[in-house]
Amino acid sequence: MTEDTIKPAVSRRSFLRRGGAIAGGAAASTLLAAPAVLAQSPLVLKMQTSWPASDIWQTMAQQYVDRVQAMSGGRIQIDLLPAGAVVGAFQVMDGVSDGVIDIAHSVSAYWYGKHKAASLFGTGPVFGGDPTNMLSWFYQGGGRELYRELTQDQMGLNVVGLMAFPMPAQPFGWFKNPIAGVEDIKGMKYRTVGLAADLLQSMGMSVAQLPGGEIVPAMERGVIDAFEFNNPSSDLRFGAQDVAKNYYMGSYHQASEAFEFLFNRDVIEDLEPDLQAILEHGVEAVSTYNTAYALDNYSADLLKLRDESGVTIHKTPDAILQAQLEAWTAMISTLEADATIKKILDSQRDWVKRTVYYELMDKPDYALAYEHFFPGELKI
Repeated sequence: MTEDTIKPAVSRRSFLRRGGAIAGGAAASTLLAAPAVLAQSPLVLKMQTSWPASDIWQTMAQQYVDRVQAMSGGRIQIDLLPAGAVVGAFQVMDGVSDGVIDIAHSVSAYWYGKHKAASLFGTGPVFGGDPTNMLSWFYQGGGRELYRELTQDQMGLNVVGLMAFPMPAQPFGWFKNPIAGVEDIKGMKYRTVGLAADLLQSMGMSVAQLPGGEIVPAMERGVIDAFEFNNPSSDLRFGAQDVAKNYYMGSYHQASEAFEFLFNRDVIEDLEPDLQAILEHGVEAVSTYNTAYALDNYSADLLKLRDESGVTIHKTPDAILQAQLEAWTAMISTLEADATIKKILDSQRDWVKRTVYYELMDKPDYALAYEHFFPGELKI
């Protein structure tokens, strides 16, 4: 990379280096006054999410901001903005690549229209691994390098991407009437995103891809008949309970997703190594905190939906789950005509075959233990 290619960020690196050098060189006292003040000025980065300001995920993005600012001792300040503040919810990848924003907090399925392989980093076939397993593949199984190849080498995007927070499997979603099988969902106008849209379209649904903030209004206008977003807390805040009362939990359409942190490549590569490390390892740190925070809030909000809003909680019927697996199988054979997609899927299958064998062999039946100590709670 030449100096000409990183002009937008050169002043930031020069500024940080000057500040460090001047702060460390006390010999020339006459030069210290003004530069020493400059050395304390923070680097301000603009970060936009794909979420409405009221969504729980905006709070989870703020948790990253708080950690970065604390770990950097205030040397990095992040201006956190909601969806639409600078670019649309589905346009954050372009916004980061073009340098309109420095960082984005989103999910990879939102830009699968650029290349369907993007969806494999969060909304792809589930070979048997859970979200933690998929996030582990990203960091230990070759996923991070495959993501870099896709975004930088193939697509020429000026981004560095990292994943965090292994999301619980997404509910199949909100329906006005109970459903029992595939025949009940055929013809429904349904909201989802990424390859899940292709999957459910193949199962007979008519799919619309909408940002989270547009879902409930679309339901109220009859643009869609049913929908999923992600979790009980977001759904409660959207007002999902006001437009439907049947909530189906557990589905294979999006069962291994994670947050996507996008950084403008020039900005992050132009930082001093310690600040680069803080931005990167802050993603790892907030992943743990997001997980605990989500478990607390999602579980409490699911009970609020049931007990305070009259929502009926269902498990997604086995007939639909089996149909989803069969639909994924059919889709894979088509998707693998693309060499990039095949390379990623081969890597994921190899990882899952080895690691999930260990996990399933070692994992006791937690439901059995739960039923033992809390008999009758699992009323399905």
